[in-house]
Amino acid sequence: MTTARDIMHTGAQCIGAHQTLSEAARMMRDMNVGSLPICGDDQKLKGIITDRDIVLRCIAEGKDPERTTAMELSGHLHCVRAEDSMETVLGKMERHQIRRIPVIDGDRLVGMISEADLAMGHRQGHRLTDEQIMTFMDSVYMKQ
Repeated sequence: MTTARDIMHTGAQCIGAHQTLSEAARMMRDMNVGSLPICGDDQKLKGIITDRDIVLRCIAEGKDPERTTAMELSGHLHCVRAEDSMETVLGKMERHQIRRIPVIDGDRLVGMISEADLAMGHRQGHRLTDEQIMTFMDSVYMKQ
């Protein structure tokens, strides 16, 4: 059985819950990513912030990214366990129409799964079928 751990990329770096959105944006730029997991002072996963959140929920609403913290914009957190099956991972991403999902082991962040990871997993023969990829794409990108 292919698990989240088999597909995820490791080395995900957290933004601190109390760090600003300007800091988050610079981290995203420097790491060439579109989202960052948010970790608390205890280093446990607390949320996730995307580049889109910064633009639509901070800048477009006239908030100051130098004063607004990552945690202030964090919405409901969806994550998967490292041992979860790909069916579980894809199901959660499809249901919530999300393109990136943190992976935890216990209560610690161990990686992230993005669309690119799914595509690479499919390409590298990790038993992700064409049908699974198509269903994911339809669920996330098609208006329901």
